[in-house]
Amino acid sequence: MYLHIGEDIVVNGKDIIGVFDFETATLSKNTQNYLKDKEKKGKTVTIGKEMPKAFIVVEGKKEIHSKVYLTLVSSLTLKRRAENYKLMEL
Repeated sequence: MYLHIGEDIVVNGKDIIGVFDFETATLSKNTQNYLKDKEKKGKTVTIGKEMPKAFIVVEGKKEIHSKVYLTLVSSLTLKRRAENYKLMEL
């Protein structure tokens, strides 16, 4: 299953560690520090030019494939898409 996360970007569902609401998750200092660290390491991909609504943590088999995607698509919409794709695979 591949999940469309905004614009022309899709990620392999097997590689997704988590999908987080940007507004509520970034209230935590730990999350803020995590995102800052990923940005410093060049592991952040921003999709769109507006304030992100969600971020997706992706861990690939190789370190080069591990990224954090900041997207304009809400975490609820991403959840629904993932559920719909899973139903289609059955």
